Amino acid sequence: MSAEEILGTTGVARRAVGAAESERASRAWWDADAGDYLAEHGADIGDADFIWCPEGLREADADLLGGPAALRGARVLEVGCGSAPCARWLATQGALPVALDLSRGMLRHAAALGDATGITVPLVQAGAERLPFADASFDLACSAFGAVPFVAEPRQVMREVARVLRPGGRWVFAVNHPMRWMFSDDPGPDGLTVTQSYFDRTPYVEVDATGAATYVEHHRTIGDRVRDVVAAGLVLTDIVEPEWPEGRETVWGQWSPLRGALFPGTAIFCTRRP
Repeated sequence: MSAEEILGTTGVARRAVGAAESERASRAWWDADAGDYLAEHGADIGDADFIWCPEGLREADADLLGGPAALRGARVLEVGCGSAPCARWLATQGALPVALDLSRGMLRHAAALGDATGITVPLVQAGAERLPFADASFDLACSAFGAVPFVAEPRQVMREVARVLRPGGRWVFAVNHPMRWMFSDDPGPDGLTVTQSYFDRTPYVEVDATGAATYVEHHRTIGDRVRDVVAAGLVLTDIVEPEWPEGRETVWGQWSPLRGALFPGTAIFCTRRP
C-alpha cells in the first residue's frame, strides 16, 4: 500500500498548520513512505554517499563542509538523515557523525543499511525544532533536504542548530529552491507554468477524511531563509544554486532536465556560527 492509502489521504488543503500537527503528519508520512521512497530513490542517493540534491552535487566534489581536513575527527550532526547515506559517507571520511530523524521507519532502514554496509553510525529519533543535545556539541551540521522544508518553525531549527554548534562550526542545508513554490510538482511541460504566488506562504497540506494533515510542506522565500539564519545568530557565507549538469537525464520527482535547464531546483545555504 502507498503512504496515501495507509494514511487515508483524500485530498489537498491550503491552510495554516501549527508545529504539533506538522510534526505528527511528517512522522506518520515518512514512517509510511520510507520503504517506497527508498525503493524509488535508494539507487540515486546510494548506501554511503553524500549527495546534496537531485542535480547530483556530491560533497566529495563541493567541499561545502570544509573538505577532508575539516571532516577528519569532526563531530557532525546530520539533521533529517532519512536512511543516513550522508552520515555513513561522513564516517568513511574520518568524521564522527550522528544521524537524526523524526521517522522511526526511516531510521529502521538506516540501521539495516548500517549493518549491510558495515558502516554504523549513532541514530537518534527526534524533531529538528528540539534537538536533544547539549550546547556546543558538534563541529559541523548538515541537512540534504531533511527536516527544514517540513517544519512549521524553521527559525527554531536554525536556533537549535546554532545552539549545538561550537563556535566556528558550519551549518549547511539544502532545500527546494523557493521559486519552485510557484510551479506544480510536474517534471514535464505542465511544470513550466506559474500556478501560484511566490509570496503565498500558506503550507501545502494533504488531508484525510477528517481534515487532519497527512503530509505538510512549508514555504519560505529566499529572504525568509536568510532572515531565519541571521535571527539565529549565524553568518550566511553562500547560497549555492546547483545547475543541472549537461547530459544528466535523471527525473526525480519534480526535478528533470527540462526544468533544470530553465530555473534552479535546489538552494543550499552555507552558514557558520561566529
